[in-house]
Amino acid sequence: MSATVEQRTNTVTAVIAGLGAYLPEQVVKNDEIAARLGVTTDWIRDRTGIEQRFVCEPTAATSDLAVEAGRRALASCGNPTVDFLILATCTPDHPFPATAPAVAARLGLAGIAAFDLNAACSGFVYALSVGAGMLASGAYGTGLVIGADAVSTILDTSDPITSPIFGDGAGAVVIRAGDPGEPGGLTAHLLGSDGGLLDIMRTPAGGSRQRSAGIGPDVEHSYFTMSGRAVYKHAINRMSLASTTVLDQVGWSVDDVDWLVAHQANRRILTATAEAIGIPTERAVINVDRVANTSAASIPLAFVDAVTAGTFSAGDRILLAAFGGGATWAAAALTWPDLTLRPGDGLA
Repeated sequence: MSATVEQRTNTVTAVIAGLGAYLPEQVVKNDEIAARLGVTTDWIRDRTGIEQRFVCEPTAATSDLAVEAGRRALASCGNPTVDFLILATCTPDHPFPATAPAVAARLGLAGIAAFDLNAACSGFVYALSVGAGMLASGAYGTGLVIGADAVSTILDTSDPITSPIFGDGAGAVVIRAGDPGEPGGLTAHLLGSDGGLLDIMRTPAGGSRQRSAGIGPDVEHSYFTMSGRAVYKHAINRMSLASTTVLDQVGWSVDDVDWLVAHQANRRILTATAEAIGIPTERAVINVDRVANTSAASIPLAFVDAVTAGTFSAGDRILLAAFGGGATWAAAALTWPDLTLRPGDGLA
């Protein structure tokens, strides 16, 4: 490693320079879900805190969401030259090949490093952390990190556990190499996993294990399944522990945190996680009521909502936390940049 690269590795921080998001036009309200499941809208609201979700049209896929979010993020910071693209998703367009190169090509970024990252609902924080490492290596100067999922494409619409919870969407950030301490900088991050929890969230079909496990080609095996009680317990435990560890790393107390932006799983998990960390619920960004659980897209979508509402100010200390299938979990600390969105780029 050259002296120049060594110096950059020791001093470079990933700084958020741009932000964008996209939601499909189709809105599905609770009354439609309730009628299909034979339950009441109150039953859905009380268990999830969700009022509506956005769902892709039958002709759309994850890449379509990712391209639009990426385009908006790039435009928000003057369309800089980008060296890499990381797409966090658990619903790629195809099992093979990866979706990220196609997204890059559609954004006019053909030729750059582009790859998918699947950590399910933890995917965006994972991708942000990986992108930060790429910038710190000194080999890259700017990257585009996108979280995008079309979970509706793998849902059994008759399943009362998963059907009310998930929606589709995409969010993206442009990150650049910056100086430690400047607004927008990623201060610390922590990633973890436990494969022993594999079965609490999974889609049985679609991978190489389908054949060796004797899983048939019938449609029901292509649906996403979830053990709600197990997810609730582990999500709160893992997100709160990861969060307090990151706070210790950066020397922040819970009182130093201006905003908690946790994965928008459901309102009960969000409020319980904030309580477990010791952060008042009023300092937690919550938009799950309006967009539902959008998997890897949920944290950047929450960013956009907070910026549009004027919630964040430059220099605010932000704590991120997520939990997803795998099982995976992640937490990160950052300071918010001086960043605005163009008219029309907020969430509808």
